[in-house]
Parts: sequence; structure tokens; C-alpha cells
Amino acid sequence: MRTLLVLGGGYGGLALIQKLLDSHLPHDVEIVLVDRMPFQGIKTEYYALAAGTAAEHELRISFPSHPRLRVLYGEVGAIDLEGRLVLLTSGEPVPYDMLAIALGCTDNYHSIPGAELYTCSIQSMASTRETYRRLNDVKPYGTVNIVGGGLSGVEIAAELRESRPDLNITILDRGERVLSAFPAKLSRYVEEWFSEHHVQTVGHVSVSHVEPDAVFNGNEAVPGDVTVWTAGIQPVKAVQQLELPKDRGGRLIVGQYYNLPDYPEVYVIGDCASLPFAPSAQAAEAQGEQVAHILKALWRGETPRLHAIKLKGTLGSLGKNSGFGLMGKRTVMGRVPRLLKSGVLWMSKRHYG
Repeated sequence: MRTLLVLGGGYGGLALIQKLLDSHLPHDVEIVLVDRMPFQGIKTEYYALAAGTAAEHELRISFPSHPRLRVLYGEVGAIDLEGRLVLLTSGEPVPYDMLAIALGCTDNYHSIPGAELYTCSIQSMASTRETYRRLNDVKPYGTVNIVGGGLSGVEIAAELRESRPDLNITILDRGERVLSAFPAKLSRYVEEWFSEHHVQTVGHVSVSHVEPDAVFNGNEAVPGDVTVWTAGIQPVKAVQQLELPKDRGGRLIVGQYYNLPDYPEVYVIGDCASLPFAPSAQAAEAQGEQVAHILKALWRGETPRLHAIKLKGTLGSLGKNSGFGLMGKRTVMGRVPRLLKSGVLWMSKRHYG
């Protein structure tokens, strides 16, 4: 029996598994999924869980139940490529014949002193639970600083404003404007929404260090009761430890079939792979489906034929009634993109659940 070991039941890993299970697996192939949770967490919505506007059970998708799928619960500690072995933090070794690394990402603290120790995260379900507790324990009219004005920072700031109208909320970003990767027109719309809803945005902030009750912009202290970190991501530690060619973001360099050049039986999916587009759930899902196509072709003894991944765009929310998006080169703002985002979430839960 050959084992396809899938590390991570997130967007990419689950898309790969679902696509393979929907077809006829070779009789000698078993899929083993390793994940630290007994369900997929809908990570794109963790900001709502942290803010207290969504319940955890709403952000869960059950893993598939199939006689050819075995699920192991645990956390990946190390990957032994030479020995074709994955070691869990519990010490349990898990062998494989083929491997799909779809472990996602973690926060990038950019070696800033105190950042990891004194800030909250929304990169895992466990850390988001703790962030929820800390945010909702802030005293009335307390202050929350959010470091990073990208998509995650904007969404959690807006959601927290609806959840806690009493709080003083500030987004601190090193750029000139929030959502600096998006068109200026869209950024202005979001800035105006924040102004109307009394969320402060401060640009040109270069965080030098973080203390329990303040973020420091050089020698200038920005006081706060809680600081949420949304200022960058990087691959998880097990991938960081692999001594293989990587891009500037620490992502593994892959070949045309998304596998490692020196280890062709190892495929890398999502945030851990160096791809020509920004990491996203949408990209991970599309790539996971393509890896399934590649594997099915190879199992049939055929040469895989791939089409270019075309992303549909990016949608973001500003609370429950407004949103924004970039569809190709077209910007969309207001209630429509918010409804579209809700629809995408509903379709995802229906498809996988």
C-alpha cells in the first residue's frame, strides 16, 4: 500500500483530498491527513471569531469521511525528506511514499523585540480563541492597537468596532495608507469608513519594539491595553527548518508540478510554496486541486497538463453591512462585495461540509 501523507487540513490540503476522493483512487493508495484539529477552521473568518461576532462552531468544516482516508491528530514537528518520515511533536513518526506539505503560515514578527511575546495573533484557532478572550476582556473605553493595515488588520478593526463600540481602536501601519497593496481609490473608501466609525489609522509607523502596554514607534510610545499583530506572515516552523532553496519570503522553491526539485515525491501547497501570486485561501484551493490533477495523471502513467491558475479576486469586509473588493482591475465597494463575501463563505461550507 502506498501512502499519500497530507500535512494540514486547511484550504489547500482539503482541496487536494476532496478532489482525489471524488475520483477513483488507485487500489493501492491510502491518504493520511495530519492536522492538529479534528476539523478545518475557516481561517479567512478568524477575525470575526477574535472580535466576538462569530461563534467558533460557525467556522468549522468537518473533514471528509471515507474508507481510503485516515486522519491523525497532531502537530508536525519536523520533516525528514531523506528518510521519507514526518515526526509529530508527540514523537510519533509517520512514514510516507508521497507527501503534500500544506501547513499554511504563521506570523512574521520581523525579529522585533517583544512582538511575539506581547501581541495577539489570529493565525491559528487556538491563538484566535486567546485573542477573543483578551479583546473582550478589555475594560470599557480601553484601547486596542492593531499592527498592520493589510486585509487582516482592516477586517479585524472593522469587526471589533461593531462588536465593541466603546473601544478606542487604532491601526498602525508602516505604509502611507491602509491596504497599500490595493488601488488608492479602494484605500480611500476604507479610510473614510474608518473615519466615520471612529477607527484611527496611523501611517509611517516603524515598530521598534513592543511592551505589554505599548507599541513603540522608535522612541515614541503608543499606549494600548491589547495589541493585535497582523503585520506579515511566513511559512510554519517545520518548513522554515528545511534546508532547501527558498524565496525572500521563506517559501519553498517548487518545480512546474509544485514538487521539490530534489524530492519529486514531495509537493508543496499554499503559503509554504513560492508562487507567482500572493498567498491566499483561494490560491491554495486552486493549487490543491491542480496537485490532485497531477497525481491522478502520474498514477495513470500520463504527463500532467496544467492550466494557469486564474484567481477571481479579493473580497474584504467592513463589518456586516459593507465591504470592498478587487475583481481583476475593477474595484468594488459598499454592500455588494460584502454580500459576495458572505456568499463565498456559504458556498465553501456547503461544498466541503
